[in-house]
Amino acid sequence: MDVFDLDLAACEPVNHLWPDLVERLGLERSAQAIRQALDLAAMRGRSDQLPALLMETCGVALVDRDQLRRATALPVPQDCALVLLLSRRSNAIQLLVWQQSTADT
Repeated sequence: MDVFDLDLAACEPVNHLWPDLVERLGLERSAQAIRQALDLAAMRGRSDQLPALLMETCGVALVDRDQLRRATALPVPQDCALVLLLSRRSNAIQLLVWQQSTADT
């Protein structure tokens, strides 16, 4: 797994990354990308990390929850399926709480 530095403090919290992803990929493929990010976190991550889905490539990274909280002052709950959507091109982030539907099981 590659490691890269990311200046989370320089990223602007927004609410449009999820709709942008759905518009670009469709709902089914976007949901699949989120589920794969959560699967990676479950297999490779630690409890103090959350998955980040890169908007431009649908690549997945793991981000430290405390680092994200300190850099952005966003609330980062521990007890839910949380994915950070990240656009490196526009320096934007969105926290997405994923609620698993019966279709996801």
